[in-house]
Amino acid sequence: MSTFTHHSIETAPDAAKPMLQQAVKDYGMLPGLYQVMSSSPELLESYFKLHELFERTALSVVERNVVWLTINVEHACHYCVPAHTAIAKMQGVDDAIISALRDERPLEDSRLEALRQFTLTLVRGRGNAPKEDVEAFLAAGFEPRAILDILVGLAQKVLSNYTNHLAETPVDAPFKPFAWQKVEIAAA
Repeated sequence: MSTFTHHSIETAPDAAKPMLQQAVKDYGMLPGLYQVMSSSPELLESYFKLHELFERTALSVVERNVVWLTINVEHACHYCVPAHTAIAKMQGVDDAIISALRDERPLEDSRLEALRQFTLTLVRGRGNAPKEDVEAFLAAGFEPRAILDILVGLAQKVLSNYTNHLAETPVDAPFKPFAWQKVEIAAA
C-alpha cells in the first residue's frame, strides 16, 4: 500500500487545485501521477513547467517522444511507459518506433538511434558523456543545443519516474492497453 495520497481536486492543497483543474480540462481525466504529485504543489508545478519547456525545445515531436520513452524504459517506469506510449500514438509517432523503444531495440532511423543512444549515455552516465559519444551524436546531425534540450526532458522524467516508483502509482485506465514491464524485471 502506498504511503502517498492520491488527491482529488477537492482534497489537494489549494496551490495544486488550479493545475489539477487544468489537467482535467486538457485530458478529460485526472491522471494518477498528478494526484500523487499534488501533495507537493511545487513538484507538480515543476513537472508541468518542465513539460511546457521541453515542448518548446528544438527537438521535433518524434525526437521528444524518443527521449521520453528512452528514459522511461531505462528507469523501468511502469506508469510512464504506458502513458507515453499513448501520448506518442496521439502525436503520430510511428508504431515501429514506439515498439522498438519499448523493447529496447535499435531504431531503424540512424539519426533517431543516435538520439536514443545518447539519451541512454546521459541517463546511465548521470550527465557524463565520453567525448567520442558527444562527437558521434553531433555527427548524426544534431546541434550542441540538442544535448542541453535532452536534459530538460531528462529532468522532467526524473520527477515523474521517481514519483511513480515511490508511490507505486496505478496505471490509469486509458493507458492500461499499453501496460509494460521491463524485460529484465519480467524475467526475474
